[in-house]
Amino acid sequence: MHEYTSTARVWGLSCPGFPEEVSRARRWTRDVLRGSPFAEDAELIVSELSANAILHTASGLESGSFHLAVAVSAQVVAVSVTDDGGTGTAPKAEHQDQDAEHGRGLGMVSAIAHRLVIRDSDGGHTVTAELFTDVRRGGHPC
Repeated sequence: MHEYTSTARVWGLSCPGFPEEVSRARRWTRDVLRGSPFAEDAELIVSELSANAILHTASGLESGSFHLAVAVSAQVVAVSVTDDGGTGTAPKAEHQDQDAEHGRGLGMVSAIAHRLVIRDSDGGHTVTAELFTDVRRGGHPC
């Protein structure tokens, strides 16, 4: 099969913006990716992105929510979290001091993922972390 015509399977989950929903999102991701060599990395990524949505956007307000998507193809496992917005700036990966209490999550996600994409999305933001299934030395997909 040609690499540009492969079929992806996509799962989605919407969660209310409560802190306990982060563990639900992790479990759901682990279940979707059961048996995948990327399950643990994806679970950690989902945990960070979901927590960021709740802590830093309107997703954590009383009626807020965040939305999770996992897409799997022969080439990539992509994990996306969409927040409810409410901030003036888009999330960005910052490399903070090791001792900093905040601001390290997206930097860590960026270090784990082969590619990190941040997009504006219907008043909020979608952060997608991609894990390539076939990577050459240096982190480049084949």
